Amino acid sequence: MQAIDLRRYQHPVFFTGAGLSAESGVPTYRGRGGIWQQYNYEDYACQRAFLRNPEQVLDFHELRRTKTLACAPHAGHMHLVQLQSLQPQLAVITQNIDGLLQRAAVRVDAELHGSMWRLRCACGIREDVAAASYARRRCEQCDAWLRPDITWFEDAVDASVFARADELVAQADLFVAVGTSGVVWPAAGFAQAAHGAGARMIEINPEATEASGFYSECVRLPASQALPALFAL
Repeated sequence: MQAIDLRRYQHPVFFTGAGLSAESGVPTYRGRGGIWQQYNYEDYACQRAFLRNPEQVLDFHELRRTKTLACAPHAGHMHLVQLQSLQPQLAVITQNIDGLLQRAAVRVDAELHGSMWRLRCACGIREDVAAASYARRRCEQCDAWLRPDITWFEDAVDASVFARADELVAQADLFVAVGTSGVVWPAAGFAQAAHGAGARMIEINPEATEASGFYSECVRLPASQALPALFAL
């Protein structure tokens, strides 16, 4: 495996998914032992469930926050921090809502599915990062229930965030997918778009994915090993 000097690229883009966090112990969603094999999303992860029983939904997300706080960023996260310090143009697009990239001090340019560490209501969005338990569950202004600022099943995606991601992908001369299955739309279209635009395509994933055909280089290692080995400092 020959190391790559990111300084050769003007617009490198790293696109990360649940596999990056899985190494830290954060459960995936659809894989073996994934969250949606244990829980029914219709009870915990859609607006209908929240309207029906907001306390049950918030209890579930507090449990997820508790489990996530017990997980720490790994060598792959920390290498991304160092790479961004050397190449500030390195953009990170993530599907992850767990905040591990941010805890490692990675600059995230597009957070596609939101964050479990924010809450929102009609009045706006609030940071809520202090602990596993929510500082408050109702809006202090309108008294509405606060919901996690994440894209649930049946939600529309945030068009402005995806527009920013589309812009970054269209400019990419290097596109690196890290730990993502590449099957969830509309994010699943990023690999196809980057490939069509002529970017160098690298997939980092221990297993082949449905999107693997778009990548000229596939590294079948976990991110904690692949990122330090593949990208020189």
